This record gives sequence, structure tokens and C-alpha cells, in this order.
Amino acid sequence: MSDLPALPVTFRPARTRVVLVTAAIAIFAVITTVGLLLQPLTAGERLSFIVTAALLCGVLLLLSRPKVVADESGVTVVNIAGSRRLDWAEILRVNLRPGDPWVFLDLSDGTSLPALGIQPGIARQRAIQDARALRALAEARSTADPGRHPG
Repeated sequence: MSDLPALPVTFRPARTRVVLVTAAIAIFAVITTVGLLLQPLTAGERLSFIVTAALLCGVLLLLSRPKVVADESGVTVVNIAGSRRLDWAEILRVNLRPGDPWVFLDLSDGTSLPALGIQPGIARQRAIQDARALRALAEARSTADPGRHPG
């Protein structure tokens, strides 16, 4: 298929990522600046402002982490707290139904894996295009029996 994206390809919610990273930097800068400029604070209190800012920044950066990376041998799904490597044959179906917060991958072991790297939150059309591209790649590269795909 000529309409398949060239591999390797990375799918990620770019706008969401920009918003989260920008917010993380802004929050860190504001809280740290406030902590450093307040005169009556002790060194320990100032440090607590900076640590709090760093923790908030870290949470926002974790939320910006999700992505789906497809290459010749399979797919790596990176979610907020972990990642999982899948062979193409393990992916039976790529789903993004109306109302879904992100793509779900139906796997050959009977489970479903959320792929937060493709989410329609801020950029719905982009998520639909990415889901279709990943679905086309999975169908083209899977060695699973097409009769095993759930109907």
C-alpha cells in the first residue's frame, strides 16, 4: 500500500504535549520566582516552594509522555507510567470509537491496551488520521489470521 506512512513513525498528541510542557515550564517558573521573592521566608520554606514546583512540573511532563512508535518489527506503546513493546502479529485491531478518550489496541491474548499517544482531545481530526494510519499498518504487517479479528 502506497498510502502507508514510512516506518519508523511516531504518533503523539503534539498540541496536548505543547500545552502540557508549556504549562509545566510556566508553573515551575512562577512558583519558584514567588518562593524566591517572598522576603519573610526561610531557606527551607523557599526550598519547599521549589520542590513543590518541581513535583508539579514532573506530573505535567509525565502526562506529556504518551506516544506510539511503529517500526518494521512492531509497535511500542508509551503511556504515562510505562511502556509495552508489541509485535505486529499481536495487534488484532486498532479502535478509536466515538467518545473514546484514546486509541485501544485489541491484542491476540484477549486483552485491550490503551494507546494514549493517539487521543482526540485537542486535535480530533489528527487523532482520527493517526488511528487510521496505525490501523492500516497493523493490517498490512500483521501475520495473524484475519479470521481471528473480532467482528
